[in-house]
Amino acid sequence: MTYRILTLNNISPKGLARLPRERYEVGAEVASPDAILVRSADMHQFTVPAAVRAIGRAGAGVNNIPVAAMSRRGIPVFNAPGANANAVKELVLAGLFLAARNIGPAWLFARSLSGDDEAIDQAVEAGKKRFVGFELPGRTLGVVGLGAIGVEVANSALALGMKVLGYDPQITVQRAWQLSSSVEQARSLEDLFARSDAISVHVPLNDATRHLVNAARLALMKADGTLLNFARGGIVDDQAVLAALAARRLHAYVCDFPNAALKDHPQVITLPHLGASTGEAEENCAVMVAEQLRDFLENGNIKNSVNYPEAILGRVPNTTRLAIANSNVPNMVGQISTCLAAARLNIADLLNKSRGEYAYTLIDADGAVGEDVLARIRAIEGVLSARIV
Repeated sequence: MTYRILTLNNISPKGLARLPRERYEVGAEVASPDAILVRSADMHQFTVPAAVRAIGRAGAGVNNIPVAAMSRRGIPVFNAPGANANAVKELVLAGLFLAARNIGPAWLFARSLSGDDEAIDQAVEAGKKRFVGFELPGRTLGVVGLGAIGVEVANSALALGMKVLGYDPQITVQRAWQLSSSVEQARSLEDLFARSDAISVHVPLNDATRHLVNAARLALMKADGTLLNFARGGIVDDQAVLAALAARRLHAYVCDFPNAALKDHPQVITLPHLGASTGEAEENCAVMVAEQLRDFLENGNIKNSVNYPEAILGRVPNTTRLAIANSNVPNMVGQISTCLAAARLNIADLLNKSRGEYAYTLIDADGAVGEDVLARIRAIEGVLSARIV
């Protein structure tokens, strides 16, 4: 069987190499695709073809993908968490140094100097006192969100001699194992803001996190604090930040999201969304998401989906695999099993996992599963998608 993959952006060749040419047709003009690979293209106004079974985002954030609509169609949306973590971590650390040593304003000052070398030397000696900074050891960094990036930022800040507070009520076991035991747990966001000299946010943008950094929380910070945002622009209330800068509550704001209000402010450093913009990060993301799409298409397994549960089941030899996405309602597995029993098909192995309002089932059935059986399963109320893998 040949699988068709539509690409909506240029995807790293190292990632595409994980999709063997003898089994995969990949490109920007592919018709009736089985899956879509995307980086930054906005899919909210894009008509996702009926044949699509999965979407892979070669990155972490999925704000450019209509995830809720895909969930209702039984389409898993995959991302690549952690693949760009080192790239973003390095930029966050750079942001800490930029703010602490006033490097942005100092650089602009140096570039504005004119005259001969003697005049420049005199101007430098007269002007450098305006850019006196501070050192990081002993200061406290608050890290909001302890996923792949947040953990790396926290551990690296410790290595710089900083004290680190972390807050993430949904931290996974995997990330907890990776996090240094020297990172102190903040009791709440308010506790973290009140005790931090600098704060870095590493959470997705959604209704719960929009304007997570707001006037009330900024008011809790120590005077002359630093705020870093390399996650998403909407997590921070820009007007609250500007007010905090004017009140000297904040010393600097460093972010990856320029806009008209921020880009020319003397205490703000805005970068053009460079967080994951390294060749290594793009390759890592493409490789991870390509491998996940391939495993899903060829085996039905789900790993690193943002809308469906992780479901990985080793295949039983000489069986037919069914992959079914459905609403998370009672007796769904029972109804599916009844359809198979009516066709005299025994279940050799089964895995059913749920996540919120959606669930996913993998079944290895003894014998061939006909299209008539598949049609009966698809007709069950609540089944969103079903296929023979």
